[in-house]
Amino acid sequence: MKYDYLIVGAGLYGAVFAREMKQKGASCAVIDRRSHIAGNIYTEKKNGIHVHRYGAHIFHTSDREVWEYVQQFADFNNYINSPVARYGEELYNLPFNMNTFSRMWGIRTPEEAKKMIARQVKEAGITEPANLEEQALSLVGRDIYEKLVKGYTEKQWGRDCTELPAFIIRRLPVRFIFDNNYFNDRYQGIPVGGYTQIVEKMLDGIPVFLNTDFRTAVREIPAPDGDGTVFAMGEDTFDRVLYTGMIDEFFDQCYGPLEYRSLRFETEELPGTDNFQGNAVVNYTERSVPFTRIIEHKFFEFGKDSETGEEIAGTIITREYPAAWEPGMEPYYPVNNETNNAQYEKYRQLAAQKKNVIFGGRLGLYQYFDMDKVIRAALDAARSI
Repeated sequence: MKYDYLIVGAGLYGAVFAREMKQKGASCAVIDRRSHIAGNIYTEKKNGIHVHRYGAHIFHTSDREVWEYVQQFADFNNYINSPVARYGEELYNLPFNMNTFSRMWGIRTPEEAKKMIARQVKEAGITEPANLEEQALSLVGRDIYEKLVKGYTEKQWGRDCTELPAFIIRRLPVRFIFDNNYFNDRYQGIPVGGYTQIVEKMLDGIPVFLNTDFRTAVREIPAPDGDGTVFAMGEDTFDRVLYTGMIDEFFDQCYGPLEYRSLRFETEELPGTDNFQGNAVVNYTERSVPFTRIIEHKFFEFGKDSETGEEIAGTIITREYPAAWEPGMEPYYPVNNETNNAQYEKYRQLAAQKKNVIFGGRLGLYQYFDMDKVIRAALDAARSI
């Protein structure tokens, strides 16, 4: 068959784009090198629990149009993200708020908390931060930095805070109220029944080919009219491509590889335990603890089966380990430092010359997106055509 678009990647960006283009009358086919759709938001049901295979995903947005758009595909519960941080045997609420400060310093009022932070910032004596550590000390002082920022950040990036640029944390959210809601967005929740169903509905009626890698399955061939090229996969041809994979990989890393961070997940079923940690997300902020957080999946839906409404016996947890990305691993986070951004700019200029290829998503655009920003970017891209 001949299609208008080949969508490379069955994640959220690719699915939104494919659906919108189909709505506009374009023919689309989707490929993904994984064995399932939905990319990193993929959830699978085990023992009545929707397990987030690639880490916790909490939908939040202040974009009303995006909120109304995503609700076409699932009902959302009223889950509020309120993570807990563990430092040794101490537990703190996140984001940094009056519950955090009261636990850390034994204070009761916002005025006391402000004075404590101001004193520690003054003691640090940093006016021009040269690295991430100095930036954090100049914003929140020694105690918060040492217990809740330093170890977690070093695990995430795989290097000391003194070796990381200051611009990574331009600000740290500090709230002088007793509020554990991590996000400030107007709309927030978890889709009842998991995320996979959302992408399934978006891709309804669109051919999807899994276990299919773009680099090995697709080739560029001369266009029938002799003007430019088209893409082909087997006997199927495509006029244009939406590419959501790694942009440097698309161009055979001709300017060298871009840097990414990866993650490794260890999931454990605990049939004899109904409540492992009392919260969906607990961060471990000491660097000596190799994982950054433990997710207890059942609490994203309040410990109940979304179909029956009954309490779920047993639980499932996932430990999340940051890792340096290597070929064969999943690239989760672009490393947007000055060196990589300058290198990406060279690839972006190459991409601008590919008139029949659109680059999208966090890997195609080499930037991190929250889910709502993914949807907004994909909607905007489709509407611009």
